[in-house]
Amino acid sequence: MRVLAGVAAVSCLCPLVVFLCVVSQSCFGTQISSSNSRAQRNQTKLSAIDNDSHHRPKRGWIWNQFFVLEEHIGPEPQYVGKLHSNSDKGNGSVRYILSGEGAGSIFIIDETSGDIHAAKSLDRERKSQYVLHARAIDRRTNRSLEAESEFIIKVQDVNDNAPTFPDGPFSATVPEMTDAGTSVFQVTASDADDPTYGNSAKIVYSILEGQPYFSVDPKTGIIRTAVSNLDRESRDHYAVVIQAKDMAGSVGGLSGSTTVNITLTDVNDNPPKFSQKSYQLYVPELAPVGKAVGRIRANDEDEGQNAEMTYSITNADAAAIFTITTDTDRREGIISLKQPLNYEKRKVHTLNIEGSNTYPDSHFSHLGPFKDSTSLRVIVGDVDEPPVFSMDYYIMDVYENSPVGTQVGTVTAIDPDSTNSAVRYFIENEEERPLYFTIGVNSGIIRTTQVLDREGTAWHNITVMAAEVDNPRLVSHVPVTIQVLDVNDNIPTISGGNNIIIVCESTKTGQVIQTIRAADLDNFANGKFSFEVPAEHPANPNFTLKDNGDNSASIVSRRRDGFSQDRDQGFFSLVLVVADGGEPPLSSTATLSLRVCVCQRNTRGRNSNICQAQAFLSSAGLSTGAFVAILLCIIILLAIIMLFTQLRNKKASKEPLILSEEDIRENVVTYDDEGGGEEDTEAFDIAALRNPKVSEHRRKTCLSAPSLLLDSHDIIQQIIQQKVAEADSDKRGPPYDSLQTYAYEGRGSLAGSVSSLGLNAAVPELNYADLEDWEPERQTLERIVGEQFAMVKAHPDT
Repeated sequence: MRVLAGVAAVSCLCPLVVFLCVVSQSCFGTQISSSNSRAQRNQTKLSAIDNDSHHRPKRGWIWNQFFVLEEHIGPEPQYVGKLHSNSDKGNGSVRYILSGEGAGSIFIIDETSGDIHAAKSLDRERKSQYVLHARAIDRRTNRSLEAESEFIIKVQDVNDNAPTFPDGPFSATVPEMTDAGTSVFQVTASDADDPTYGNSAKIVYSILEGQPYFSVDPKTGIIRTAVSNLDRESRDHYAVVIQAKDMAGSVGGLSGSTTVNITLTDVNDNPPKFSQKSYQLYVPELAPVGKAVGRIRANDEDEGQNAEMTYSITNADAAAIFTITTDTDRREGIISLKQPLNYEKRKVHTLNIEGSNTYPDSHFSHLGPFKDSTSLRVIVGDVDEPPVFSMDYYIMDVYENSPVGTQVGTVTAIDPDSTNSAVRYFIENEEERPLYFTIGVNSGIIRTTQVLDREGTAWHNITVMAAEVDNPRLVSHVPVTIQVLDVNDNIPTISGGNNIIIVCESTKTGQVIQTIRAADLDNFANGKFSFEVPAEHPANPNFTLKDNGDNSASIVSRRRDGFSQDRDQGFFSLVLVVADGGEPPLSSTATLSLRVCVCQRNTRGRNSNICQAQAFLSSAGLSTGAFVAILLCIIILLAIIMLFTQLRNKKASKEPLILSEEDIRENVVTYDDEGGGEEDTEAFDIAALRNPKVSEHRRKTCLSAPSLLLDSHDIIQQIIQQKVAEADSDKRGPPYDSLQTYAYEGRGSLAGSVSSLGLNAAVPELNYADLEDWEPERQTLERIVGEQFAMVKAHPDT
């Protein structure tokens, strides 16, 4: 550590402090302490000691120094101060003891004299004060002469720390062209010395590098611009060095420095400039429309959005052919075509182009207009172009059924170049499909190669190519659409003419039975249809035909008494002629089939064109009367069979049992239900019937077995048990005379029952209001039954 000039000034103050301490002790006789609270506590302890020794006078500590200079580098320990008690007579009977922070290591006391020395060099920045405790005792008795007292030794500061910038170096920005005195940045230095004592920590700022562009406030450290013409385009970066010096900047003070990197930000203070007053651009005449043909750029020394450009074409004639846009970086102008170029019409175009800043700054409007203009001369290059058709597309037509070679139309193409080369025509057929047309190589006339049918293909699309004779590689294409015109070549027919027309029995006179329409493959021009009954056919007494005038006709009933399925014949026919409106007109004759039947009624109670089920029986050749007679015969036959079966069963139950030795049942052969096998030919062993006991045992065993499979609460089980009991009590018959097999699963069957006997659901009641719709059917049924009974009475032998 260095001993500085401030040490001398501090040393001069030490005698004055000692003098003040002695005067204070002699005048007031009180103890001096750096801490008022500690002094009061020490005085309380002394008063207590005085009360204990009534004859001792008041005593107190005496010392004459409270601080020590830091960074002492002398050869001897630095003298701090002296402890002295008024009980000390100078004969060495008082012993002084020092304790507390640094006692014995940093601070050493002479036990006899009370002198304190600092054995080490101290650093105020590490520790600024030490708290110590002092006692005075009698050497002979080791009795305390003075109560323990606390005092503080302060470390006196010297200027041993230079100012520093802990966060440096720094970076700052300032817009270019700002006014002088604009604040840029503020630096702050720190000094570890004591700011409350002397000038060791009093800092003054100055600028070492960066003049004459920047200045610094010596007290606050604020850096400001010193000139108003800082131009980023000339210089955009400055390294400003700032120095901080303590001791208020006086000679001998310590200093530190830092660097502030100042960058000038851009402002829009430079207008755009074209590097040339005129430019020249070559563009071939076949350049595609909408594609870029050239680029142009104006220079701007600014950056970012301050350098963004907007380009425009100022002359209207050039703006109609060319357009200019700005690229994504907003720097260049992209020139493209709005219309195709034609060397033969115009060989040079002049464009007046203007470039201006997108975001001008009004603060710098005095520097001039922020835009510039130039001219661009576009030279159109001559290119051998392909032939050009007179139209972009062609639409032609031809009548169907025209003979082969019929002319359809003509396409025309010319060479747009000045050479005016001859042109040849071809029909494109890359897929090698069959062509219906051909074209004249030199004339461009399109003709048919086949007879066309409009009903097969109504439109044909072809592509015609035109190539120069001098340069066959230059080819142009044009689409040609050919429509096949209609000719009345299809005979009209009746739609659904093969279907049978239903005539309801309830049809009245003048009522429309059905409306019919005609169909024709020709188009609407030839599709105006008319209907009539041919004159050579006699008038139909049952039906007539009415032409509605809208390509439809109605079949109308002429029967006054209506139709009857039983009285009339099964089918009627109606002949009619349908003709179209073509030139010449075509016609066809159709025969319609009509059938009379009883029609079903729809939900509204009206007859529909659907026959009821019984009406279809007549079509199979079976009348209603015959059908009813057959049903009656079947019923009578079934009744006779049932009666015969009952009589036979009753007679068999009354026949006596044959018990002769030659029992006819001895050779009865039993068969299994499934059949097959040798068991079918085995005879029944009748020997078991000779032993009544065995027969009775076997009979009971066989007849009681089914009860094991049935539920005790089942009615079927009860019936079977009843039958078993009857068989057991009957001694007249053989044991197997009443054996019956019941295929019954019981109540636990998973299959369930399909019988309706166990249904508990209530049967829905009949709504008699629905019977009103059955009135015609009931009348018909009554009439048929009456006719059958009358026929039976008239012919009882039938």
